[in-house]
Amino acid sequence: MQLTLRKVVGAGGKTTLVLLCFLNFIDDLPRAVRVLAPDIGNSLNVSDAVLAGVLGVGGVALAVGALPLAALADRYSRRKIIALASSFWAAAMVVAAFVVNIFQLFWTSTVIGFGQAYRIPLAGSLISDTYPVEGRARVFAVEALGRPLGLLCGPVIVGLIAAIAGGDEGWRWAILFLACPPLLAAVVAFSSTHVEEPARGQFEQAAGVEVTELEVSMRIAFARLRQIPTFRFLAAGLSVLGFALLSVPLQFNLLLEDKYALGALARGVVESLIWLPSLLAIPIAGRKIEKAVEASPHLLGRFMGVLLAAAGCLYLLAFPIKTIGLLVLLTGFAQALISAAFVAAPVIIALVAPYRIRAQAFAVIPVSVFLFGGFAGGVIAGQLSEVYNNRTALILLAPGLALLGGWLLWRGASHIGDDASAAIAELREEQTEVHKALSGEDVPLLQLRNLDVCYGSVQVLFDVELELAKGEVVALLGANGAGKTTLLRTISGLGVPHGGSIKLNGRTITYTEAETRFRLGIVQVRGGEGIFPGLSVKDNLRAAVLKSNMETEEYELKTAELIETFPVLGKRFNDLADDLSGGQQQMLALAMALIHDPEILLIDELSLGLAPAVVAELLAVIAELKAGGQTMLIVEQSLNVALEFADRAVFLEKGLIRYSGSAKNLAEHTDLARTVFFGGSNS
Repeated sequence: MQLTLRKVVGAGGKTTLVLLCFLNFIDDLPRAVRVLAPDIGNSLNVSDAVLAGVLGVGGVALAVGALPLAALADRYSRRKIIALASSFWAAAMVVAAFVVNIFQLFWTSTVIGFGQAYRIPLAGSLISDTYPVEGRARVFAVEALGRPLGLLCGPVIVGLIAAIAGGDEGWRWAILFLACPPLLAAVVAFSSTHVEEPARGQFEQAAGVEVTELEVSMRIAFARLRQIPTFRFLAAGLSVLGFALLSVPLQFNLLLEDKYALGALARGVVESLIWLPSLLAIPIAGRKIEKAVEASPHLLGRFMGVLLAAAGCLYLLAFPIKTIGLLVLLTGFAQALISAAFVAAPVIIALVAPYRIRAQAFAVIPVSVFLFGGFAGGVIAGQLSEVYNNRTALILLAPGLALLGGWLLWRGASHIGDDASAAIAELREEQTEVHKALSGEDVPLLQLRNLDVCYGSVQVLFDVELELAKGEVVALLGANGAGKTTLLRTISGLGVPHGGSIKLNGRTITYTEAETRFRLGIVQVRGGEGIFPGLSVKDNLRAAVLKSNMETEEYELKTAELIETFPVLGKRFNDLADDLSGGQQQMLALAMALIHDPEILLIDELSLGLAPAVVAELLAVIAELKAGGQTMLIVEQSLNVALEFADRAVFLEKGLIRYSGSAKNLAEHTDLARTVFFGGSNS
């Protein structure tokens, strides 16, 4: 049964939604400064193009600031981030009221942008984690109402204050007033005990189990998001939305001052009227979007695409019209369609983004809207308005970009269903593992589930499933180009999977950096590149622990143990690594890894290019490590060598696991071994 909006809000609490709606409201108040753009330009004596670029730089700062704040939102209290960032924002607005040149305006716009950067990633993740999935679209729609309310009230307020203050400097009093709302938000966020920090992904996690999460890498999170087709199309479409929401209103206000000689108050009234239809369009869009989610997720993208394309058609009709009443009416309807389309964006992100990187996913919105659409579009529009006029700039850019954005969103709609299913599958797999742990079942030391890896558009690994038990030694077999090294790199964090998950001791490490995985005990010996040739054996071992907190006594003790394991290294302790034989260099590489007491040792190309006698020495070392309980995943090209050390063999062919089981049993699969692994030979 569908939950009513009252029950949905009641499940998560009213205070959080009210605060987020208020933040959305005040977030657009500073953008009402575009009503004052002609006055600011005259006061500071700058052109339209320069003014558009300087005001647009705040959008760039907002987009850039959203990325680190999204990462912080996945680790710390979002309420505290709101309080601190709002205080920073309010202080920047006060300073902005006293600028005396374009350089100072540039820097204050930048600081204000950073101060506002938290809202979109934090609001999106808070709503997703606070309110049930069944009513999430309606909650996003309610929160989105704050935006047109801000755009409705802001222009009139700043225009009225500037008109009352009078003169060329009246705009300063309006900006000073705009410092009050974020200050109020900071006070509420600091003092309110009703804004709670919800568990991340709590409604998606039906198991209801709180899992200790590792630090999410922003680099890996965005690399993973870029591999989701829905995000690529959505980001492009949002760039167009950014132009429509930011650059069009700025040029429109310059047009009102230039062609219609309207003052600050009159311009404020006109812009408020333009945003009035959005108050009706957004609630309707919220209901339509929820029905689309229930029917088929791809309808969300189609919904956005149609609305954006329709807005482009209205722009094409509106901007050539010189009668101001009809111009305002058609522009208002176009902006209403765009506002309605914007409601679908966070709903799509909440559907397709893995919940562990949801805040970073929501940061896609400000990056696309403000950086590409707002700033880049604003600069181009400003240049066109300088060469021609404001009306021509609007006619040349707005309709075509809106139609292009609509087409991109329509194209991307076909991927939403698959991407949402992938996110759900990843979550369900994690829930299954949590249930296993709760029931007392043994959890493998390393787990790979449905792992896909791509290099650009070329997929290298396909749906790889692999487990390693503690103390197990597994040989990873396959011909050149099968994906063996790629698999090791992905496990160690040097590669980013396109899909699937990686767990260590039951904890998800899919979105952690290689350094974090190294600290957790995943250590890799790279094939042929595991040493520093220009350093001595002694200095190689020292270099291996430079970034660790290992004490001198511990280092010396471990070095002595390694020399006992590899006597030849002791004999050549002060020799250059480049002077060692190939086998001795491999021993040194192993020693540099073993000095860290790895939980899992990954070895790439154990015996490649080595003489049989040297391989025998290495196998003796592997046998000793195995007897000591060391877990190892070793890439090997010789089945005969693998039989000497492996408990189990995993055979890769063209990125697919063709066999996983006893190494001896693989040797008995003569057709498979001869045809693929040995290239048809029996040797």
